[in-house]
Amino acid sequence: MDGIKYAVFTDKSIRLLGNNQYTSNVESGSTRTEIKHWVELFFGVKVIAMNSHRLPGKGRRKGPIMGHTMHYRRMIITLQPGYSIPPLRKKRT
Repeated sequence: MDGIKYAVFTDKSIRLLGNNQYTSNVESGSTRTEIKHWVELFFGVKVIAMNSHRLPGKGRRKGPIMGHTMHYRRMIITLQPGYSIPPLRKKRT
């Protein structure tokens, strides 16, 4: 489960829970098949679809030096009817 970082709790992701879709941020180097395998193995559920998109890092400035945070990938996982995942731990900010 090292590939899945944390669950995402936004207005859209909470609406998607009604459609049995779960949203989480994952490692940017992990593939869709790896994530599907991790979710099915760890939670004991059946995944029928996965959507992913890559989000860019944000710019950060410290004095005259401009840097940026790392980019990451977000996955929306759709489960078969009858299956569910307990809420993942929310990221602390």
